[in-house]
Amino acid sequence: MEGTTIPFKIDWSSKSKFRGPGEQSLGILVRKLRDRLAPKAQGISISYVDDRHMRRLNREHRGINLTTDVLSFPAEPEAGAYPHLGDLVICLPVAEKMAQKLGVSRRREVETLVIHGFLHLCGHDHEKDKGEMLVLQGQLEREFLEVEPLPMNLKRGRKPGSKIKVLKDGSRVVVTGRAAGALKRIVKPKKVKAKKVKASTADPSIPKRGPGRPRKDPSASVAATPLRRTVRRKRTPKPRSGVIS
Repeated sequence: MEGTTIPFKIDWSSKSKFRGPGEQSLGILVRKLRDRLAPKAQGISISYVDDRHMRRLNREHRGINLTTDVLSFPAEPEAGAYPHLGDLVICLPVAEKMAQKLGVSRRREVETLVIHGFLHLCGHDHEKDKGEMLVLQGQLEREFLEVEPLPMNLKRGRKPGSKIKVLKDGSRVVVTGRAAGALKRIVKPKKVKAKKVKASTADPSIPKRGPGRPRKDPSASVAATPLRRTVRRKRTPKPRSGVIS
């Protein structure tokens, strides 16, 4: 690697339906951040997740039952252990939402989240300082990306129960309330049952049939079968004897 002899490994993983930038898109940026901020680190993990996974992590580790854009988990290895910097978890649905709001690509938004999360791994905290972290973040975006930094003061989380709706042109928008509830419902086609014909609407000439095996019309069977005369033959009586057996 250019500028250093210490190896540096980036582990990529994704559990999101969205597609996030990988080694070819962000590898150079991550290594520049490492050279500048944590030159002794030899590894970092970057994971992409969806809202449900991110909300669970945010609830378990920060006590906030909402999804968010990025979470940082510093490794803090002991002396002599493998110098792993930590884990970055990025929520791609939130990144997609912010990219549309700001009019930039998903990759551009993820670049900002990587820089923001990397600073957290190195010990910076914009919730406790006086703005130094965000100032440094803006400087790194201008230097490494050669673009103006994206604003971080906008609300980046999504409300619980909100959904991403795909429009006809392929774009995605976040919907809440009734619109989100409508996306959860799966409309199934109703089965059309054949209606039974009632006896009152049927042909009056056809006799009404009750439940079970239909009965035969006795008049029809008599007309169809001709009558047969049975001729009985007279039996000749046997002669009786005087012996009783």
